[in-house]
Amino acid sequence: MTLNVYNTLTRSKEKFQTIEKNKVRMYCCGITVYDYCHLGHARTCLVWDVVRSYLQYCGYEVQYIQNFTDIDDKILNRARQEGTSMEVVSEKYIAAYFEDMERLGVGQADAYPRATHTLDGIKRLVSELEQKGFAYPAQGDVYYSVQKFPEYGKLSGRKLEDLQAGASGRVGVEDTEASKKQYPFDFALWKAAKEGEPAWESPWGNGRPGWHIECSAMVRERLGETIDIHVGGGDLTFPHHENEIAQSEAATGKTLANYWLHNGMIIVEGKKMSKSLGNFITIRELLEKFEPMAVRLFILQTQYRKPLDFTEEALATATNSWETLKEGLLFGYRYGDKLGFANSSNTSSPSEELVSRFKAAVDDDFNFAGGLAVMFEIAKNLSKEGHILVHEGTTKSTQEELETQWLTLIEFAEVLGFEIQPEEASKNDEGGLSDDEIDILVQQRNEARNNKNYAESDRLRDELQALGITLIDKPGGVTIWNRS
Repeated sequence: MTLNVYNTLTRSKEKFQTIEKNKVRMYCCGITVYDYCHLGHARTCLVWDVVRSYLQYCGYEVQYIQNFTDIDDKILNRARQEGTSMEVVSEKYIAAYFEDMERLGVGQADAYPRATHTLDGIKRLVSELEQKGFAYPAQGDVYYSVQKFPEYGKLSGRKLEDLQAGASGRVGVEDTEASKKQYPFDFALWKAAKEGEPAWESPWGNGRPGWHIECSAMVRERLGETIDIHVGGGDLTFPHHENEIAQSEAATGKTLANYWLHNGMIIVEGKKMSKSLGNFITIRELLEKFEPMAVRLFILQTQYRKPLDFTEEALATATNSWETLKEGLLFGYRYGDKLGFANSSNTSSPSEELVSRFKAAVDDDFNFAGGLAVMFEIAKNLSKEGHILVHEGTTKSTQEELETQWLTLIEFAEVLGFEIQPEEASKNDEGGLSDDEIDILVQQRNEARNNKNYAESDRLRDELQALGITLIDKPGGVTIWNRS
């Protein structure tokens, strides 16, 4: 099997090949920390974390870096609104980021460089670009001359003559320095200090870095001049990633990244998510209504490059689907002892056939939805076998087959980051009764029936029924039970 990925740079699927054998250097453009993370951030961070996990599953050693932008106009505006500082705002929302991502089960990157911690590297890179003729100073600012880089536009497919004025600056930030530029689409590498804003010393005077140069410097400092995979949201393709390529490749003369991958945007009830439309959903708001694993399933069931349409109904459906998957994942904890999993003399391992199907699906440009289809097939079969075991005292499949299926499902869940609590296998969601507690109540009911105390027998049956426990009276005075 061969992993193929869609490369934004070439606009085609390509066989994945690493620079170093079995090693992947991967960079994700992270969060600008001025507010709580929203559903779009959840998709970006979750998808690329799972990509990292799958690469590791395939045997790669992955070095995964994700940055924080901690100096930015939006951060400064928030600091002014709150009467505090850039540092206070950044620290607050970085801490919130880790809280939100932990609840979603998103693993931590190997490092989280910050723009303010990479200033020496940023200034060094700007100096190199100036020395090589790709950058020029202008009244305390330093600009990148896009006309000097012939390949400008190769990632986004845009041509300079087709671009609109203002595209060189960060989205939503008005370019007030047009008069300083030699060409309208040149963009800032260094910005002169403004009154009341943080600034650092530099060869061009006090100031702060431009947005695009930050990531170029952080990639270079943490991963080197050429990396395997550069990822981020689709809205970053232009101008941010386009400008990263122009900066880095002009400075080093080398390819910045061999593969560029971008995830699709979030749509809410058919419209793009934005604060102005009032359909902006933070992760915290979302997790007040829905289980984290259901949100995770909702995100992964759509191919990562496609838009993800959020609706309450879609999340409700994902919640039901998660219950199905969870039932399968709990199978071994719930029935393993009865089936002899714990005492098995064989050394069961995941099914080669199922692993092959799972990888064949996901190897097609990280098609996690295809991998989930294999998982649901296993989960539904395990759930069916569990019902048969409860009602008939046996199963259609052998103990070895069931153990193999369950171990396979557990392995896939670990790859995609689905987490369960094994103690749920012996707890009812509402009543919290363990298997032993249920057995005691069933025994008490049987004793009441034997003593012809039918009122007490009915009361115990109704009590269990209210807790989601269905009793089935079999011939010979045997009663079995099942969680509904």
